[in-house]
Order: sequence, then C-alpha cells, then structure tokens
Amino acid sequence: MGDPGLFTPKSVTWQMHADPMMWVAGVRALYLQALHPRAVRGVMQNSDFRKDAWGRLMRTANFVGTTTYGTTEAAERAGARVRKIHSMLGATDPDTGERYGVDEPELLLWVHCAEIDSYLQVARRSGFRLTDEQADRYIGEHRTSARLVGLDPDAVPANQEEMAAYFEKVRPELAAGPEAREVDDFLLRPPTHPLLVPAREVLWRRVAQLAYAALPPYAHELYGRPAPKPGTVTLQLRATGNLLRCVPARVRWQLPPKHIIRAMSRLGPGSRPAPYKLGR
Repeated sequence: MGDPGLFTPKSVTWQMHADPMMWVAGVRALYLQALHPRAVRGVMQNSDFRKDAWGRLMRTANFVGTTTYGTTEAAERAGARVRKIHSMLGATDPDTGERYGVDEPELLLWVHCAEIDSYLQVARRSGFRLTDEQADRYIGEHRTSARLVGLDPDAVPANQEEMAAYFEKVRPELAAGPEAREVDDFLLRPPTHPLLVPAREVLWRRVAQLAYAALPPYAHELYGRPAPKPGTVTLQLRATGNLLRCVPARVRWQLPPKHIIRAMSRLGPGSRPAPYKLGR
C-alpha cells in the first residue's frame, strides 16, 4: 500500500474535500479573507490580482488537493514552497508607512481560519452531513495544514468553539477597505473573453453571489449590502449541492490536476472518498 499522506482516507478532510461544493466554499473564503485589511493588502501588493486571480485560485486549489490527497513528501514539499514564497514578500500600510511581512502569524492565522470555516460552513449548509464531533475533528485536522504554511499548530483553533472565539476576537480588526472592494468587484465581474461574457453572467455570477450570501452577517454588514435570510441561503446552498452531486464523482475527479484519481491509484479503490464512510 502506498503512502496515505498527512490526512489519510480515515480523516474527515479526505471525505469532505472531494465534495463539489468546495469550489463555492473557496470563493466564500476569498470574500471573507479580503475583510482583513493587512492580509488582503499583502495579496494585492504582491500580485496582479485582476490578471492572475484565476491562477491564484487554481494554485490554492492545487495546494489543498496536494496536502489532502498527495503523499507526505508532496505535502511537505508544497508547504515548504509556500513558506519560502511568503518569507520573501512584504506589504506597506499606506496610512502609516509601516512595512510588514505577509508571513506574520496573525495574518497567516486569519487566512487559515477564513478558509477552513468557509469549507466547513458551506459543506454542512449544502447538505454534506457532519455531526458536531466530526466538524470538530475537521477543524482539528487542519492544524496540520496550518503547520505547513508556517503556523504553530498549538496556536490554531482545534474545534468549533475555539474557531468561534477566534472570529469574535478578530472582528474589530476587520473592514471593507479599498482592497476588499476591489476583490468584491472582481469576483462579481472577473475579466473574461468577450465571447464568454454571457456564460459569466449566467453561471459565474450565480456562484459568486451564492458564495457571498453564505458569509456570516457581520461580513455582509462590512461590505454594506443587505444580508439575505439565512434560511433562504441554506436552501440555495442545498439545492446547488444536490445539483452538483448529481455529476458522477469519476467525471468531476477527471478535471485537472486529478489529485483524487492519483490517490486512488496509489492506495487502491478502498480509498475512494465517499460521505457515507464518515458514519462508520
């Protein structure tokens, strides 16, 4: 049997990250992450977000796929690459002139928590069944991914209660500044080839709007748009999840970079992600 990697088929992460709603969750994470002025400034000042946003989204998806389904060596190598890149980058506060590194622990922690919370919230609200104990396990498992990007695992929330306490603590630091507005505008109207504009309006805008709707109420307040009724959003998430899950998993998993297919080839058919396995 091959190397199962850092998470293994017995983890909640292995099962949940195969769900197609993770793409909606990833967009929600971008909306949420943009509300931390220092964190989003680090992104905007070190990349041409508008020209390479798709590349950034795909690199993030590749990192998550590698750390979830790749070998231990591949996951550690991906983490080392991220830490090296972050160590060379900095940002400047335009109001104070302060120069700071994008790998400051508090910034890495915000990005991590916004991502993990988005994955968990969207999955559960869209119908991916997890008990509270399994949700706590999922958050705890991602102390491993936090270590890969340079965080001390002991300083990272390990369950839902600790995650909620973290967001309550960090909320006074959040704001929808110019960079967050730029991210918001991009996610609603990403640059697209003229022939693809109709598809963008019909398909992508719906994904972005659903991801935005799934944000917590305080995020809606900061962005300045009315918060939709949570019950209505949950119904929309569930309907979207049901629709996407009708696409056969083998078809979805054939899309590049095929992390799950490669993991199953390495470990055998018994490693196939399936939500029902969490009930065992």
